[in-house]
Amino acid sequence: MDTVKIPKKGIQRDKVLEQMQAFRGDDANYHDSKTWSLVYYLGEEHTDFLKKAYAMYFSENALNPMAFKSLKRFESEVVRMAADLLNGDDNTVGVMTSGGTESCLLPVVTYRDMARKKRRFIRPEMIAPQSVHVAWEKAAHYFNVKMVHAPLMDDFRVDVDAVKKLINRNTIMIVGSAPSYPHGVLDPIGELGELAEKRGVPLHVDSCLGGFFLPFVKKLGYPLEPFDFTVPGVTSISADVHKYGYSAKGASVILYRNMDYMRHQFFVHADWPGGVFASPALLGTRPGGAIAAAWASIMAMGEDGYLEATREVMDTTARLIRGIEDIDSLKIMGNPIMGVFAYTGKDIFAVGDGMEDKGWHIDRLQRPNALHAMVTPRHKEVVDLYLEDLRSSLRKTRDTPGLASRGNAAMYGMIADIPFRRMIRSQVLKMMEDMYGPKMVMPMDSGGDESRIKQWLVALALRIFQSPDKL
Repeated sequence: MDTVKIPKKGIQRDKVLEQMQAFRGDDANYHDSKTWSLVYYLGEEHTDFLKKAYAMYFSENALNPMAFKSLKRFESEVVRMAADLLNGDDNTVGVMTSGGTESCLLPVVTYRDMARKKRRFIRPEMIAPQSVHVAWEKAAHYFNVKMVHAPLMDDFRVDVDAVKKLINRNTIMIVGSAPSYPHGVLDPIGELGELAEKRGVPLHVDSCLGGFFLPFVKKLGYPLEPFDFTVPGVTSISADVHKYGYSAKGASVILYRNMDYMRHQFFVHADWPGGVFASPALLGTRPGGAIAAAWASIMAMGEDGYLEATREVMDTTARLIRGIEDIDSLKIMGNPIMGVFAYTGKDIFAVGDGMEDKGWHIDRLQRPNALHAMVTPRHKEVVDLYLEDLRSSLRKTRDTPGLASRGNAAMYGMIADIPFRRMIRSQVLKMMEDMYGPKMVMPMDSGGDESRIKQWLVALALRIFQSPDKL
C-alpha cells in the first residue's frame, strides 16, 4: 500500500464523496439482498429516516448525561422499552452500548468483580455453550476469565447436565443463547435458569440476535420456550437494537434484573486531576447519533411494524427452509426458531463457492461444515432466485469433479479439518499485524482473485498436511 498522508491542500467535498462512492464498488451488495449477515436493511425510506435522526445528534456526546439531557432521555426510554419487551419489571436496569460485543463484554467484568467481592480468592471461570458467540471468547480473553465450554446435544442446544457438572466455586456466570448465532436454536434457558438459581450463579442470556425479534415471534403465536426475565434464574440479557431492531449501527442494550448486579459494571474514579469520572459502560465518548437513531427506529416501527417485519422474516425463512430441505443431500441443522439457520451437505463449501460466483455473499460455518443465513424482510424478494442458484451450484459441484479441492472450498475445507488450531491462530495474527501495521497491507491481491489471507491460510494448510512433523 502506498504511503498515505494528509493532503497538502484539502480536496473539494464533492470530489471526496465521488472517491468514497467509487471505493464501494467491491463491497458486499446488501441493497439487492445478496448478503445474509452484517446488514439489516429495510430499504432506503427507513435508512434515510435513520440518517436524519442520527445526523440530528451527530456531534452530541453521551459521555456526560447532564450536558445532553435529551440523549439520556433517549437512552433511558430505549432501556425501559427493551426491559418491557423482555418481561423485566420496575427494578430492571440497563444501559445502551456500542453493539453486541460490548453487551457481551460487560456482564463478564460485572460478574467477575461481583464474585470477587463475595469470594476474594478465586480464579474466575464462565460456562458457555460451544456454540456461544465468539464475543464471549473475546470477553474471557480481555478480562482474564477462564472460558469453560459445555458440549452441545444432537439438536445443537447446550447440554444442561454437562453445565451442571462444570459448575464449581470459581464459576462466576453461565451463558445461554437465545438464539445461538451459528444454528439459530434456543438453548434451554428455563432449565439453565433453574440450575443457576439453585447454585447461586448468575445466568446471562445472549439475545443480541433475538432480543428484538423473539418477543414478536411469540406474539404472532409461534411456540416458544421462555428465555427472558420470566425465567427466575436469568439475571441479565443483551439485545441488539441495530439487528432486528432495525436501527443504525452501534446500538445495543444490556439489561440486569436489578441494580444489585449492575452496580458492579460502573467505573468511578474520584482522584483524577480532570475531575471525578464516572462511566456506566466501556466507552467514554458515546456517539449520540447511534442512541438517537435507536430511539427513533423503535418509535417509528412501533409494535405493529415489528410484528409485520417479524411475520415477513418468519414466512421467508419457512420458504427457504422448505426449499433447501427439498434439495437432495442438503440438511437444515437443528430446529431454528427464527430467521437464522444453517444447512450442510456433501462438499458444502464448494456449493458456497458456486453461490458466490453468482453474486451472493455467503457465510460459512465449521465444526461441522455448513452454510449460514440470517434472514431480513427484504429477502422475501429473492427466495426463488436463491434456491434456483443453490440448486444450480449443487449440480455444478456434483458434475464437476475436483471443485471441492480448489479455490475457496479447498481453503475452507482444509482449515476446518486442520487439527493444529494454534497454527491457524498464529497465521491469522500475522495477517492482522500486516493489516494494522505501519504499512497497512490490505487483504487483497491485485494479481488475482484470492486475498492474501486466503493464500496464507491455504499455504499453512498445505504445510500441515504435507509435513506436520516440521511445524
